[in-house]
Amino acid sequence: MRVLGIETSCDETAAAVVTEGGDVLSDVVRSQVALHAPYGGVVPEVAARDHARAVVPVVREALARAGVTAADLDGVAVTSRPGLAGALLVGLQTAKGLAWAAGKPLVGVDHLVGHLLAVFLRRDGARSTPAPDAPPAPDAPPAPPASDERPAFPYVALLASGGHTAIYRVDGPALGAIRELGATRDDAAGEAFDKVAKLLGLGYPGGPVVDRLAATGDAAAAAEAVPAVMARKESLEFSFSGIKSAVARHVAKRGRPEGQALNDLCAAFQGAVVDALVQKTVRAARAEGIERVVLAGGVAANRGLRAQMAAACARRGLGLFVPPFASCTDNGAMIAYAGALRLAAGERDTLDLAPETRTALPRVTRKGGGVR
Repeated sequence: MRVLGIETSCDETAAAVVTEGGDVLSDVVRSQVALHAPYGGVVPEVAARDHARAVVPVVREALARAGVTAADLDGVAVTSRPGLAGALLVGLQTAKGLAWAAGKPLVGVDHLVGHLLAVFLRRDGARSTPAPDAPPAPDAPPAPPASDERPAFPYVALLASGGHTAIYRVDGPALGAIRELGATRDDAAGEAFDKVAKLLGLGYPGGPVVDRLAATGDAAAAAEAVPAVMARKESLEFSFSGIKSAVARHVAKRGRPEGQALNDLCAAFQGAVVDALVQKTVRAARAEGIERVVLAGGVAANRGLRAQMAAACARRGLGLFVPPFASCTDNGAMIAYAGALRLAAGERDTLDLAPETRTALPRVTRKGGGVR
């Protein structure tokens, strides 16, 4: 089975052709980072308009690189939720038109499910490649090594990205087999990285820059400026708004740090965020009696998170599975694979499939503060 996946939930226009076994035949990603950088974050209308310009060339490129035509496909998968409504609509309308014209089945995919299953993709050394007309993206630090192994079900997954941070128990690929164990009450981890980077004058996106500076910083030297992240031992929930506010107060009082002081503050901030992500994920795995941990989402590319999670899992005898960088960030391959599994299970969607801004996965964590 060969399935085309289309992803336009936020600020990447992506398309890929993948088999139901997870073999990636092509993977094309057009990033919008350069378009949104002047604004310090994603502007929904700008994102939707750029998707509309780019989606057809990106899909054509993905088909060409896979050496197939629309007639050769066994189905079309598309991100239908969650995401920016206008951005989702572009991908949905494109997928519907292609599926209808080629007479192929259509399946919608929950973006979060795509991330949670991305660890099963087989890239065989192939990297996610940019579209030919993609604007240049800022330099990112080299991605650390990823695991080549695939986990067995069940596993505990930490999904951390710019829009989502949650811990899930994954018993299988179906929606009903995925259960949230704890999530953020406010900002996502990636969102906190971006906001702190903006406070420090580091530009957008902030995660790769903070990660690079933190590598040469001394977290202890700036520890007083950064509190622990919701450190209650019994909780699997997160809250990153407090640490963001603490950095804002520190900058307002002392000004933006420079040189080594900047590196130290980045190290302290990243260390506090990573500590919370690692400790609560490991705690969840032990509470569920599961020996396998998976990292997913864009923040899974963070070197500090990968290193600390690997060390924590090794100490507790847990197996850690980390996808390569190309499978962490938003991509069409994870959507194609999740869609292929739905098709293999006999599932189909109709042409009235509509975009939804919220995930279909049930939430157990309530947004906002207060006693739980």
